[in-house]
Amino acid sequence: MSLKIPRPVDPSLHPLVTGNYRLATPAIEVFYELVTRCLRYRIMGALIYGPSRVGKTRAIEYVRLLLARQYPKITTYHAQCEHKPRHAEGPFFATLLEAVGDHAPNAGTSSAKRSRLSLRIREAAARSGSNAVLMFLDEAQRFNENEYEWLRDVHDVLDRQQIKLFTFLVGQEELLAQKTALQLAGKTQIVARLMVDELAFYGIRNAQDVATCLNGYDQTAYPEGTPWSFTRFYVPEAFDAGYRLVSDARQLWQTFEAAHHKASLPGNLDLPMIRILKYVSDKSHV
Repeated sequence: MSLKIPRPVDPSLHPLVTGNYRLATPAIEVFYELVTRCLRYRIMGALIYGPSRVGKTRAIEYVRLLLARQYPKITTYHAQCEHKPRHAEGPFFATLLEAVGDHAPNAGTSSAKRSRLSLRIREAAARSGSNAVLMFLDEAQRFNENEYEWLRDVHDVLDRQQIKLFTFLVGQEELLAQKTALQLAGKTQIVARLMVDELAFYGIRNAQDVATCLNGYDQTAYPEGTPWSFTRFYVPEAFDAGYRLVSDARQLWQTFEAAHHKASLPGNLDLPMIRILKYVSDKSHV
């Protein structure tokens, strides 16, 4: 990167260097639409499932950023569901307490943790001035039936206190199989509360998807409100002459496709967002 043209900030502080940025993909946009639809129609639970490493965790954080801008009064949480050899009530509630910012998530009995979780969520709703709270549960396929029942109990407790907890179960394809198994077992109370809507999440699947991602670099400015888009920051002369990163979309997709076919990998190409991020990061250091 040439520094002949002065930049508005030290390049070492740029989000492309720190990694502190999020850009939309078509799948993330659909994810956000699902969340806003659930809010609009009071659908209290949905599941979002897809292959491993297609960007679901990054998608959660991007959706939370969008919600913070569009719905500033709504509190959102991101809980990471951990693999546990035994599914006990105490560790389950400790995980959720950690997500809501409790200072001592492992303290107390299971009953005390359960009560404290409802209290923390109620306090957050009171501070924000909205009775709607959203919780994204990442890697939710790790839950078993008991954990879904405990989560449903939290819903019921908060509902009696006029707090609407919207839960979004995000994980791998096993989530859909869990929903089917619960339906076949007659556990309709879990499905009706936590799994009403569903969305198949996917990665980058064609040149148009790549273009959507790369366009974000052309349109997103840092510092905000300046004419310094991410692309211009790194190649200002080319940018001012008309170059846009989005113009690389088709060639980039063809490169990934060629590598996919050369490796004789099965199925259609479904790229994780991280591959696009790496391409742009490498290009910015040329």
